[in-house]
Amino acid sequence: MNAPTSLTALQVMQDCPVIPVIVLKDVAHAVPMARALLAGGIRMLEVTLRTPQALACIEAIARDLPEAVVGAGTVRSRADAQAAASAGARFAVSPGYTSAVGQACRDAKLALLPGVASSSEIMMACEDGFTELKFFPAVQAGGVGMLKAWSGPFFDAKFCPTGGITLQNAPDFLALDNVVCVGGSWLVPANVAETGDWGRVTRLAMETQVLRK
Repeated sequence: MNAPTSLTALQVMQDCPVIPVIVLKDVAHAVPMARALLAGGIRMLEVTLRTPQALACIEAIARDLPEAVVGAGTVRSRADAQAAASAGARFAVSPGYTSAVGQACRDAKLALLPGVASSSEIMMACEDGFTELKFFPAVQAGGVGMLKAWSGPFFDAKFCPTGGITLQNAPDFLALDNVVCVGGSWLVPANVAETGDWGRVTRLAMETQVLRK
C-alpha cells in the first residue's frame, strides 16, 4: 500500500465547511460512523482522544476506509501525537497550544490545528509557524465578535471555530474572511451510535454542503 500523501492544516480546513467532532466509545461504531459521514460528503474526520477506545477507532477507520482522512482531536501531549500518528491519524487538533505539542506534531508528520482562545495564544502559535488555528471554545470565548476583532492584528491567521457551533449559527462564522471552516459535534449526536441510525448522520452531513463558501 502506498503511504498517504502529507497534508497541510489549510488543506484539512478547506476540504469541507464542517469538520465533525466525534466521540466514540465502541470500536464497532467507528467504521459505520465514518462511512455515514463519507456518504454525506464529509471526509475529514476528527476523532477526539476522550475515550479509551479512541485510538483503536482511529486505527479502524484508517485501515478500512482509505478514502476518509481521519485525524485525532484533544491532542494535549507528545505522547498523544505519537500515538495518534501510529494509529493512522493524518492530522491533529488540540484544545490549546504549547510549543511542545506543536513540535511533537511536526515530528509525527501530523498537520496541526492548534487551539487558541486569546491573542497571546495566537501569537505563540504563529511564532512557531502555525497560522491555521482552532478557535476554542468559540461561542463561549467571544464568538463572531472576537474573530472580527482579531482580523486586524492577526490578518494572516485563519480559523476553525469550534465549541457551541450549530447548523444555525455556522453561517455567521463562515461569512467571516478569516474563517475557513467550523468544527461541529452536532453531526454525530450522542445517541446515534446506540440506535444505529447512521442514515441520520448522513442526512446531517449532507445539510452542511449548503454552507460551502
